[in-house]
Amino acid sequence: MSREQKAVERARKAFLTGRSKPLEHRIRQLKNLQRFLLEREKEIAEAIKKDLNKSEAGTQLYETLGLEGEIVLAVKKLAEWAAPRPVEKNLLTISDTVYIQPEPLGVVLIIGAWNYPWAVTIQPLIGAIAAGNAAVVKPSEVCVHTAKVMEDLLPAYIDKELYPVVTGGVSETQELLRQRFDHVFYTGNSMVGKLVMEAAAKHLTPITLELGGKSPCYIDKNCDIPIACRRVTWGKYSNCGQTCIAPDYILCEPSIQGRVLEEIKKSIKAFYTEDPKTCPDYGRIINQRHFKRIMAMTEDSTIAIGGDSDESTCYIAPTVLKDVQVNSKVMQEEIFGPLLPILTVSGVDEAIDFINKGEKPLALYIFSPDDKVIKKVIAETSSGGVLANDCLVHYSVSALPFGGVGNSGMGSYHGKFSFDNLSHLRGCLIKQLKMEGVNDMRYPPHTAKKLFWARFFILKNPDLGWLGRMTLLAIFAVVAAVVLQLTYMQGSLRIA
Repeated sequence: MSREQKAVERARKAFLTGRSKPLEHRIRQLKNLQRFLLEREKEIAEAIKKDLNKSEAGTQLYETLGLEGEIVLAVKKLAEWAAPRPVEKNLLTISDTVYIQPEPLGVVLIIGAWNYPWAVTIQPLIGAIAAGNAAVVKPSEVCVHTAKVMEDLLPAYIDKELYPVVTGGVSETQELLRQRFDHVFYTGNSMVGKLVMEAAAKHLTPITLELGGKSPCYIDKNCDIPIACRRVTWGKYSNCGQTCIAPDYILCEPSIQGRVLEEIKKSIKAFYTEDPKTCPDYGRIINQRHFKRIMAMTEDSTIAIGGDSDESTCYIAPTVLKDVQVNSKVMQEEIFGPLLPILTVSGVDEAIDFINKGEKPLALYIFSPDDKVIKKVIAETSSGGVLANDCLVHYSVSALPFGGVGNSGMGSYHGKFSFDNLSHLRGCLIKQLKMEGVNDMRYPPHTAKKLFWARFFILKNPDLGWLGRMTLLAIFAVVAAVVLQLTYMQGSLRIA
């Protein structure tokens, strides 16, 4: 039996004991996870520094602070999320107890990504724990040092049988995907996402795919261009452009292209100094394979800003490309690096047409002071999420579902959405063995009169308040009593 099989079997065996289900256990595990993030802050930051050259402050800001917020929210709201949820009744079920009961799915597989190795791996784990599941955690092997910290330290804080960490590369991930899970949560690219979906389909396992795509950014000529470009610069070059919701390209009118270039250049200098290579807040490309992939994208476009690189340290300067064409190399796939192409369009209508010709992106950005323009773009396009006049920050709002659509993924998470995504929302209806006369309309022999009453009770669905429901219930009781009495009398007459 492989190491991966053993981890899954132990997790399922632990889940079947039922110990992951009590709310007290879930809250205790979540608080232990928060304690881990605080007590092991130094080890976490050192590992990410080695993997992605993120600063300690950057690690907290982009990785662990959001996780702490998710844990605090889950602990505060867990009793509410896990409680039975009453639902609206119809006339046929007015006297019944009808509700939704969230219950754990079972054993969840979480396959993390390397660009934000803590945020996108631990955040689904928070949801899995909150929902009462067991979870096998597979960190990305690309972030070697971070994966090692997870493997070595996480089991000291949370139940190592219910939430094992399995490290390794492609073969280990493939072995995990051969096992049967109750849900698979994958963050990464669409190519691997298809393989994950194919593997899950063999067991009819539901999945969440958090993918990416070419997230467009439309800049209206009438907006405050300096502010818009400052926010776009921050959104694009954070984590050296290795962000699934980074603006992938800019669409703007030719008349403002020069101004956009000028303001982005100013913002790059303000954020990362004259020499970003020496700036502690500017990261590095994860490895040389991705370095070469990104640099190849610049070959048929004009470099307007930046362009410096150093393969030995996987450094690529914040770079802006102009005179970019639809068939340019940089427009053929998600960039996932510090290149920002600018394409010119005649206005918002052409921008919308351009966006709609591509796959549905994970994020869509609009910069405009005009609400009509913003609403037009929202109404006439589709994307996982949309943000007007800023970048990235919708990810931080736990009340918003975060996820893709179409080629950018399926399923969503964050806050209560994580809990619901990793729960089975079980429909429950509880009747009593009374008022049997009301049910006569559904029993054979079927007659026109019974059909009439069935149509009335099924199709008439008035919006009743509490008093109305009590009144209707009383009427039902009287009707049932009359029906039963008539049935009894008819039976007596037949006997006589």
